Amino acid sequence: MLVVALAAVTVVLSWMGLAVPAMVTATLLFGGFILRVLAGPRFDPFGQLSVRWLAQWVFGEPVLVGGAPKRFAQMIGLVFSGAALGLRAADLTGASDIVLILLIVAASLEGFMGVCLGCLLFGRLQQWRVIPGDIRSDCAVRPAHSTSGSPSTPT
Repeated sequence: MLVVALAAVTVVLSWMGLAVPAMVTATLLFGGFILRVLAGPRFDPFGQLSVRWLAQWVFGEPVLVGGAPKRFAQMIGLVFSGAALGLRAADLTGASDIVLILLIVAASLEGFMGVCLGCLLFGRLQQWRVIPGDIRSDCAVRPAHSTSGSPSTPT
């Protein structure tokens, strides 16, 4: 939900014609995805805030899921936020805003409904044998806002 908020703020700033603040928030969004892809939520301030406080406060006990599909989903977020940042740097703000709106839709599905499109794609790639089937992919099938989860931790 924090990705939704930051991406939405970036789009609103862009629509208001505030190019520099929109570039700053787009850079923060991209930087957060870099941190999450490289180290999971460990070094990302948004990740820490979400994992340690917000998710538990909003949804109750966390549902721990496989790390590989989540990391894959974060990579997709990295590509989208990087594309949006690159388009913004090239002064293609309309295209950048469209990419961010797509990211907002995907992140909203995850944050509000528990549907991770990246995880679903990860599971599909496993079915097609593009990704080895022995990698844990349970986040692709977890129920939204469940309070019971696996005892293992994400990587």
